[in-house]
Amino acid sequence: MAAPRLTLRSVRCRAVEVPMTYVLGTSAAAVRAAPLMLVDVETAEGVTGRTYLFCYTRAAALPVKCMIDDAASALAGAALDPAAWWALLNKRYTLIGVQGIVRMAMAALDTACWDALAIAAGVPLATLLGGAPKSVPAYNSCGLGLMAPAALADEAERLLAGGFGAVKLRLGYPTQNEDLAALAAVRKRIGEGVKIMVDYNQALTLDEALRHGRALDEHGVYWIEEALRHDDYAGYAHLKRELDSPVQIGENFSLTFAMHEALERDACDYVMPDLERIGGVSGWRQAAALANARRVPMSSHLFPEVSAHLLAATPTAHWLEYVDWANVLVEEPLVLDGGMAVVPARPGNGLVWDEQAVARFALA
Repeated sequence: MAAPRLTLRSVRCRAVEVPMTYVLGTSAAAVRAAPLMLVDVETAEGVTGRTYLFCYTRAAALPVKCMIDDAASALAGAALDPAAWWALLNKRYTLIGVQGIVRMAMAALDTACWDALAIAAGVPLATLLGGAPKSVPAYNSCGLGLMAPAALADEAERLLAGGFGAVKLRLGYPTQNEDLAALAAVRKRIGEGVKIMVDYNQALTLDEALRHGRALDEHGVYWIEEALRHDDYAGYAHLKRELDSPVQIGENFSLTFAMHEALERDACDYVMPDLERIGGVSGWRQAAALANARRVPMSSHLFPEVSAHLLAATPTAHWLEYVDWANVLVEEPLVLDGGMAVVPARPGNGLVWDEQAVARFALA
């Protein structure tokens, strides 16, 4: 579907920090607030494309903004063309490498560019990508960090409000028994009918992962996510062979080269690329093609507002990871109905900032 020609006029970046409804305690760190970078691609024709980045730490906000500003300066006056933007910026950043905040900046510009093109075409992003607005299955990934079993059970029950039928539980306590106690407390409270995805956030060695994984095999977890260092594909392939529980990886795939290597090495049962690491909408499309070629179920990581559109156009779409971090910043948050994320039918990806909220949560 062709969109009207648009020309880049300017790019606006604003850093905000939003308190999380639930503290996200992982084996790596406890996260209490989400530092986000809001990115607006403004065109000469009056169309604005939007997206946001998760900066992980507020210290990264300024470098990320500087990188986006630098990339935008190279694109000033250019037609909105995602492929051409990637080619130009790949060449510009050859020496520093398209990794880290360079990749984040390029992904943000790409994603906002696609939003602007969909708005100009008068269609939802999902439609522009060859799909259609529809509902996609979502699991609640807010909270359920490392905490006492009783508190976990209470929080898990609250997270099922709104009809969710699946939740993500963080593991990686000092002992295997503590991991199993956490899982048992949540399972007892929410029942056998709710799916539980467990995430170790790269906490284990291979020997530990095998031991923990075999124990988890007895408890019917839906998947085991990132038990090892994210790029230990040989280790993940070993886990996949040895465990009954599905192995999930992918949030740390850096562009599609990493995903291709992981699939070549048969390192996982499922994949879940991250919008800002895989290369924005353009990178996601490439990742979806790789997953489709091997019939690998593909879920999303964070950014549910945009990811819902992407999954609606993904042949092997699996699960949307739902977090509510940006809800307070947008005029119309993503709608959830019976555990399904409803892809909006309005043009673009659906992001429109609530400017009063943006001002309230702005980082100085």
